[in-house]
Parts: sequence; structure tokens; C-alpha cells
Amino acid sequence: MIYNVKHRQIYLIFLFAIAFISCKQANRPDVSNINLDIKIARFDKALYTAKAKKTGDVDQLLSKNYGVFYDDFVHKMIGAPEYSNDEVLSTLFKDQAYTDLTKEVDSVFPNLTVQEKGLTETFKYIKYYYPKAKIPKFVSFVSGFAYQMPVGDDYLGIGLDMFLGKNSKFYKAIVQSVPLYLSRRFSPEYIVPRVAETYAHEELFLEPDENRTLLSKMVFQGKILYFLDQVLPENIADSTKIGYTKDQLEWAQRFEGDIWAYFLENNFLYETDYQKIQVFLSEGPFTPGLGENRDSAPKLGTWTGWQIVRKYMDENPKITLQQLMAEHDAQKILNLSKYKPKQK
Repeated sequence: MIYNVKHRQIYLIFLFAIAFISCKQANRPDVSNINLDIKIARFDKALYTAKAKKTGDVDQLLSKNYGVFYDDFVHKMIGAPEYSNDEVLSTLFKDQAYTDLTKEVDSVFPNLTVQEKGLTETFKYIKYYYPKAKIPKFVSFVSGFAYQMPVGDDYLGIGLDMFLGKNSKFYKAIVQSVPLYLSRRFSPEYIVPRVAETYAHEELFLEPDENRTLLSKMVFQGKILYFLDQVLPENIADSTKIGYTKDQLEWAQRFEGDIWAYFLENNFLYETDYQKIQVFLSEGPFTPGLGENRDSAPKLGTWTGWQIVRKYMDENPKITLQQLMAEHDAQKILNLSKYKPKQK
């Protein structure tokens, strides 16, 4: 009898798991018929393997193959306009630090198959919702920790040296010059969500100039995060989307009602003073004014905007993603969301 009960429990759990997976999949559109296969051009490899050649030949080859990106790389990322391409390349190739860093990048990223798969899935969903969206050329590079994700006329760059992870021998040096709340995200799993977020901000949804109040900025950032909910691979955690640690995510969820009450009691929602509202939207180790002993999650305005938008979409199931992203009335979204989280 005990065996049968156990077997039944396992069977029921299995059925629940199947139903849960099916439900998750059913909530997403079918993008299998969208013909797309994202590839990331390995400029970092092309540049390094060309070291043995004459700089003039390297310059011609890279200029031909990488166009605008190569020009930006030479004159804006690692060099300056007053130096010739030959001078910049010659200096770079003689730099042992460049050699060491490039070898480290190659050891962490011998290929970008995982990232290409994630980007292919993400951009299939983007093309489903926005068929006319122009997909840029993705180019990986190494800039000596100068640039993480530059956007050019026809490209989106991925600075692989800014995603090496905490096991890299360069990580300690990075932490010394970049705050931990930023540098802890310099790991491979952040590439796909950061690309999607950058593309959303730079190419699809520019923030309206009239967004001056905290509420309007909260809702705008919340819409971006909700957009990421819909297009990123489903295995990407909320903490990764917003850049929180596990503890910070749990803190925000636990005190959601208190956070909302704090905004209301201090009349922050309609505040337009940039210095006063930016603390609730910008990166940092915590959000000033909230929590004890600086234990709060950072950018809680952004977090709350995300929850407002999620509630709005739950309360208004007929609203499409496109309609949401085109709606610039933050007050309307707040009102129709019926967002009233309970305090602890």
C-alpha cells in the first residue's frame, strides 16, 4: 500500500509538472516558423589571430569585414581620433596586457553557442511582436574593460572582457575599480538579458521627454522589464533581469507593501526633482531611505514599476504587449492596475 501511495504521488507530481510546463509554453506565442539564427561575429578572435600580419594588412582586412564597428573600436574604444589605425594597432599588439586578457576571454568563451541560442530565441519573440524591428549585427570584442555594450549605426557590441565571471583571474582587479553591485554581474549569464535590455532601450522604446515624474519613470522602466519577461528565455530569473542578488529580490518581494507605502506617504510619485527621484531608479548597493542597516534592494522605483505593470497586464488581459509599450499614460496604467500591495 505504501508503495502504491508513493507511486500515485509521483504520478500526480509528474502530471502537475507536465501541466505546469504546458501552461508556461501556452502563454507564449509559437515562434517556430520565424526563420532566424543569430550569430555573434568574433571580432576579438579576428583581431588577435591577425597579430602576426602587417598592421596595414590587418587594418584593410578588419575595415572590410567590420566596417563601422572597426572604425569605432580603433578611434573611440581603445584609441583616439588623432592616432592613425596603424599606430593604434601597433601599440595594441605590443601590449602584453592585451594578449593576456584576450587569452583569458578565449578560455572562458571558446565559442558563443549558448549566447547565440539565447539571443536567437529572444529575437524570434521580438520579431513576433515587432516584425519590422531591425536586428543589428552582434560583434564581440575586448577593450580592456572600457566598454561593455556599445551601440553603433548597424551593430551592438558585446565586450566579453566585461562578462568573464568571478572565477576569472582578472575579477579581483575589476572589483577594485568597479563597485561590487555592478561587477558581480560581469558574468556570462548576463550577456543575453543585457543585450535584450540595451536593444529595447536604444532601438525600440526611447523614453519620452515628458517623463519627468517618478511615477512616469517607474512605469517606463517597469514596461521595459515586462517586455523582457515576454521575450527572454523563460529560464532567466527575475533577479538576473533586474540585476538583483537572490537576497535583494527576496527583500523587495517581502517588503513590497512597505515600499509602496513609503512612496505614497512621502508624496514621491509626482516628484520631478531629478536628484530626489534618481535614488529610486539608479544602480547602487541599496535604496537610501528604505530598509535598516542598508539592507534594502537598490532601484526600488524600478522594481515597483515592474510590479505595477505586471498587475496592470493581469487585470487587463485584453491589452497586448504592443499596446502596453505604446501607452505613455503612467497614471492610467497605475489606476487600471489596482496596485495595492499589503504592508507587512
